[in-house]
Amino acid sequence: MSERRIRVLVVDDSAFMRKVIGDLLAADSRIEVVGRARDGRDALEQVRNLTPHVITLDVEMPRMNGLQFLEELMRVRPTPVVMVSSLTKQGADVTMRALSAGAVDFVTKPSGTISLDMHRVAAELCQKVIGASEANVGTLVRKTPVVSRREREIFQEPISSRSRSPQIVAVASSTGGPRAIQEILPQLPATFPIPLVIVQHMPEGFTASFAQRLNDLSALRVMEGYDGLRLEGGCAVIAPGGKHLLLEGAPGQAVCRLSDGPPVKSVKPAADLLFLSVADVFGGASIGVVLTGMGRDGSDGARAMYGKGATILAESQETCVVYGMPRAVAEAGIVHRQLPLYHIAGALKEMVRE
Repeated sequence: MSERRIRVLVVDDSAFMRKVIGDLLAADSRIEVVGRARDGRDALEQVRNLTPHVITLDVEMPRMNGLQFLEELMRVRPTPVVMVSSLTKQGADVTMRALSAGAVDFVTKPSGTISLDMHRVAAELCQKVIGASEANVGTLVRKTPVVSRREREIFQEPISSRSRSPQIVAVASSTGGPRAIQEILPQLPATFPIPLVIVQHMPEGFTASFAQRLNDLSALRVMEGYDGLRLEGGCAVIAPGGKHLLLEGAPGQAVCRLSDGPPVKSVKPAADLLFLSVADVFGGASIGVVLTGMGRDGSDGARAMYGKGATILAESQETCVVYGMPRAVAEAGIVHRQLPLYHIAGALKEMVRE
């Protein structure tokens, strides 16, 4: 992308917001705003004519709303989409649905549907649009393949003996992560004997909706983490947006602690801090999983877990929306196996069974 500008289509039913968002993006020399659309039907027509690299998308629009447009877009011309969402409970719920439908990422409007202070999120907006331009959109529309028993055995054999009686699974994910986690957790049974702790890069106000959606889809009990929460088998804990999630105590008695410390590698919650605490509390009796996402969060913490004898898995490039975080741990030489997303739940079940 260094030799060409990223072509962006801005979709919002407010003429004011179309101008504001378009102007903020156009101020970045790497981005070219090629069109502005007032609703989903208008956007589909412009997608056909303008072939944008990335689309920014509002949800509430007349004629064809954002979710309807997204579903149609992924059917006729898959294109990376960054949602521009209202920071409300309803906005969070709709954003989770959009991420499930194929959106790559989202940015929150600071003060509602018509935000006069969008400049506050200008840098984040540009960063996420640029990141989305590198997304592997094919993974968002590809159906999970049918996997033979023998193929599962090939992927699982070499990794079942690394961790000694694993007692926790720690997961890191960012761009594309909500869909990845939504694929993994429903495959785990209510009887899965050890807890999972998950850092998904999201702002405050969205992780509660994310946890609720996962809880509705899964046999596991999925909840947003809080200070003092005791970890148990059959549960998955999502780090709350805007807080770091850490563990303390002893294996079998570990509890969650929340920290309001500064961002690490520009993210909060940070997987690095969670993984470091997992290394301290569980040592080698742990499994680390690094899923799709931009950046290098998780690599330092995974190194600490690896040094204590933990097993480290990473999502392979073929199924990543953005092969950034998994690449970082793979290049560090601390991954025992890179697996396509559709093998990860099976591998976890096999390793815990062992």
